[in-house]
Amino acid sequence: MSKILCIFAIEFRNYIKMNLHYINREIEQIINESVEYYSVISITGPRQSGKSTLLGHLFPDFKEYSMKDVHIREYALNDPVAFLQQTTEGMFIDEIQKAPVLMEYIQGIVDHHPERKFLLTGSSNFELMRDLSESLAGRSGVFELLPMSLSETAPQREGKSLDHQIFNGMYPAVIAGKNTARFFYPSYVKTYLEKDVRDLLNIQNQMQFLRFMKLCAARIGSLFNASELAAEVGVDSKTITRWLSVLEASYIVTLLPPYYENISKRLVKSPKLYFNDTGLACYLLDIESPRQLERDKMRGALFENLIVIEVIKHRFNQGKGDGVFFYRDSNQNEVDILLKQEGEIIAIEVKSSMTYHASFEKTLRILPEWIKTPVIRRAIVYAGEFENAVSDIKLLNYNNLDDLIKE
Repeated sequence: MSKILCIFAIEFRNYIKMNLHYINREIEQIINESVEYYSVISITGPRQSGKSTLLGHLFPDFKEYSMKDVHIREYALNDPVAFLQQTTEGMFIDEIQKAPVLMEYIQGIVDHHPERKFLLTGSSNFELMRDLSESLAGRSGVFELLPMSLSETAPQREGKSLDHQIFNGMYPAVIAGKNTARFFYPSYVKTYLEKDVRDLLNIQNQMQFLRFMKLCAARIGSLFNASELAAEVGVDSKTITRWLSVLEASYIVTLLPPYYENISKRLVKSPKLYFNDTGLACYLLDIESPRQLERDKMRGALFENLIVIEVIKHRFNQGKGDGVFFYRDSNQNEVDILLKQEGEIIAIEVKSSMTYHASFEKTLRILPEWIKTPVIRRAIVYAGEFENAVSDIKLLNYNNLDDLIKE
């Protein structure tokens, strides 16, 4: 076999190997559309959510440079012009927040050469967004990539119980079988504490911050109360608020806002706390197996967390951000999820039960009387198999959530 054929064979085997392990992401469509309109595509999201893999798959011809590599980073910082001129083709820069000065030079390049294309990824939201807003406003399409969704991972989850799915979480390494939840999440938290927290906050007592994270996990689905947490952690409420902003910025948690309208009822104003991945939350809750989860008091809250984050992922995968809320008034009337799309509401009540009860429908039936925005669909998403899509309030198994929110 000639040398050229040998090289071709090796490259072909590598291509097949890479694509056999790749799981398509729903966000691919909106990214492919946006590259026609932007010179720069930026993706933020938590560590190991698949940002680099996604862009490498979509743009295999782009030369990739990681700012995690100290030698590459030093070269880029010492001579950014030469670094960015290494290729006139597409350039992919991973962990751009470690070399934010590059964005200023990228701005100058795309202003004069809009045909040049840059792909950027970052794991710290407020750092990256600050630099993007200052340097690349209007020039960059910005997207957020969370761990994988239920619809993306249906084949990999087939045959696994709900408790296994909640315990394993949705990080690509675990879903693809490259790692297990038992090893992945302890390492993830250790890496997060040693790198992101060290970079973003000057925390002297990391064990205290870990306790804060664990207490947040114990409050999944609850209203966030900084003063209450401060008393338990042993710091002031301003510190708790600052720490929480870091958890948000590094995509560990999400604060779900309450839904507001100009209505007569008194509404709760505090957000609800959720984790962006249930596997990570299980680790922080000291849940060590799916069997333990099955009987744990937090199981219902974790199932609710799973569905809330799935709806948020749906928005992100469309290139959208805000639009997901909850409803609660002073009389404790509550609806778990209000998804606002094109000026209309999809209302969702989440139940971890496998058995339907008529009481599940109570607040959903009254909701249209409480808000002015049209409620076009109402549904109960639960763990049971029986479904009823004919009723005015649909009953859906959680695996079919997309049937509701993508209609």
